[in-house]
Amino acid sequence: MVLKHLTILNYKNIAEAELDFSPKINCFVGSNGEGKTNVLDAIHYLSFTRSATNTIDSLNIRHGEEMMMLTGTYDLNGTDEVFSCGQKIHQKKIFRRNQKAYKRMSEHIGLLPLILVSPNDNELILGGSEERRRFMDVVISQYSPIYLALLVRYNKALQQRNALLKQEEPAPSEEILTAYEEVMAATGEEIYKQRTAFIEELIPVFQRYYTHISESRESVGLSYTSHCQRGPLLEVIQRDRHKDIAIGYSLHGIHKDDLTMTLNGFPIKKEGSQGQNKTFLISLKLAQFEFLQRTGSRTKPLLLLDDIFDKLDANRVTQIINVVADEEFGQIFITDTNRENLDRILEKSQGDFKIFSVKGGIIN
Repeated sequence: MVLKHLTILNYKNIAEAELDFSPKINCFVGSNGEGKTNVLDAIHYLSFTRSATNTIDSLNIRHGEEMMMLTGTYDLNGTDEVFSCGQKIHQKKIFRRNQKAYKRMSEHIGLLPLILVSPNDNELILGGSEERRRFMDVVISQYSPIYLALLVRYNKALQQRNALLKQEEPAPSEEILTAYEEVMAATGEEIYKQRTAFIEELIPVFQRYYTHISESRESVGLSYTSHCQRGPLLEVIQRDRHKDIAIGYSLHGIHKDDLTMTLNGFPIKKEGSQGQNKTFLISLKLAQFEFLQRTGSRTKPLLLLDDIFDKLDANRVTQIINVVADEEFGQIFITDTNRENLDRILEKSQGDFKIFSVKGGIIN
């Protein structure tokens, strides 16, 4: 898959841009705050129907404007297809494939696989468990439409059960609670199976990348924990129903799943330096890339690298450059304030490339 052309109108600080891309490496150079990341976020939006940074769609519209529009022309297995998204203030966004609007946004997820590596990934280590669940959900949803449907059903049943648990008068109906719990258990166990299979396959690839980038200086671990590991999920959920009623929300279920991340056998959240944390996250995302390439649409995902060299020593930067310059990766989009880093990648790859200068939302 290749993104050939991108049109941006009133997206964040970018008033207007028409960009033709190299099928291999595309570099965006500029100081902080000029709009480099916003270009990558526009590409992310076209893959996931949402921004990687703003959960409220209207916040992506450029200040003082009434609407925004993104349009991308992609080469999908030799056929050009056009995807677009329009958003007006106080109105629902509209996503189209070849001028035809989607009935449901979920129909689009997975069609344009993409991996984004950015400074925000630090929340995977330092943030709450919801960040790590989202990591699993985003990857699996890109190759399993069934997974996304299961997740929607589980979350709906969870919300309904929580609403009932908060109800004081009349007391929550045991029959209705059981109905919601049965949906949570049935969908939750299927979600657990897919998460387990994903993590088991991801771990050795992730460790291989970390070993290469760190030059075997440290060892890392990744493990998945879930209430499903305590027995049949319906029994686990119902076991402490009285506690759930007392506090007004569901204590057990796959909405509490987590990933344990370790460095040399200890929690990386407590032990890792900034450079080690960043190496961990980059290795995780590169493993994610390799996994998606083998599953789902079986095409090379787009790889977006946003300011990935900051906080890394020269040796680790060199190893990352060696990795991403390899032919294993397809189309790459990179941002950096340091032109020297980008020149090193381009020299190593010896392939087709384009360099864009970004200043004040203007891209040349």
